[in-house]
Amino acid sequence: MGDTNGQVVAGANGEGIRLDQLYCPTDVLIDKETDSLIICDWMNQRVVRWSRRSGTAQGEILIDNIVCWGLAMDDQRYLYISDIVKHE
Repeated sequence: MGDTNGQVVAGANGEGIRLDQLYCPTDVLIDKETDSLIICDWMNQRVVRWSRRSGTAQGEILIDNIVCWGLAMDDQRYLYISDIVKHE
């Protein structure tokens, strides 16, 4: 905390529906195993993975057609996602 320098690794192209954009992301977690970010992209109704390595141009859709709000990952790397429409 308190750092003044950083690097944009996801969604640097404004909001939108393309794979190089996010639209109202609501949660993010770091997957240290794959050195990537997993993001709830709420308005695009998807969960995406973005590599933290430089040169990454777009995200990869992990789950589509989900109105996600929150994410969690356990010690065995199982991903848990809350869906606010299905109340799951």
